[in-house]
Amino acid sequence: MSESRPAAQYLDASIGLLTRIRDEEADNIGAAGTLLADTVADGGRLFAFGAGHSGLAAQDVVYRAGGLALMNLLSVPGTVGIDVMPATLGSALERVDGLAAAVLEASPARAGDALIIISLSGRNSLPVEMALSARAAGIKVIGVTSLSYATGPDAPTSRHASGSYLRDHCDVVLDSKITIGDAELTHEGVDTPFAPASTVTASALMQATLATCAATLADRGIQPPLLRSGNVDGGLEWNAKVFEEYGDRIYYRR
Repeated sequence: MSESRPAAQYLDASIGLLTRIRDEEADNIGAAGTLLADTVADGGRLFAFGAGHSGLAAQDVVYRAGGLALMNLLSVPGTVGIDVMPATLGSALERVDGLAAAVLEASPARAGDALIIISLSGRNSLPVEMALSARAAGIKVIGVTSLSYATGPDAPTSRHASGSYLRDHCDVVLDSKITIGDAELTHEGVDTPFAPASTVTASALMQATLATCAATLADRGIQPPLLRSGNVDGGLEWNAKVFEEYGDRIYYRR
């Protein structure tokens, strides 16, 4: 790792994490992408959920040029980002029992669909309950989380009544490789570690999984329902055809 500047150190750390994901998570990414491809081929819908900053990686794959048109955001009011005041309210809502089950029941998600749940720690009630409720409803679950938070002597305890973590209730788990605390750098004179990288790795896992899904569908002779940029010639027309063909499985246009 570079010893020169914090920017280079952070980029080196991020590259190291991404290299580990490439080398260590290939099979899991393949399984996750295949699960999504199976869902699309069988007529199911795709959903992504993340609370707080984990929600950034979920939002990144919804209505995205080059992304799957069928990916919908499963939103829990007050937890999607930092759009509530005070911002700490979103964190508090992650610890509320019963919220995830109520939101999932009111959502369009149903048996045969697939849900990606992103939670760095995987310890709060909201992601654990979301995974439990989804699987009970016949929805396949992919978890994007850091296994460091659920293993080892320094792992924080679960905040769910069951004592379990997100990883315990998923069909496929993708490990974001982030260490406890989500801070990659230290510096003399700075009292606490800093420079989080969880958004980098979670987003990379999401895009790698969706890329696998698209290629898997194509290999089966199914044209993946991908969106094009609206800022290239013909992009809007292309997207309009995709929306027309798959409108019954797209919810962000309603």
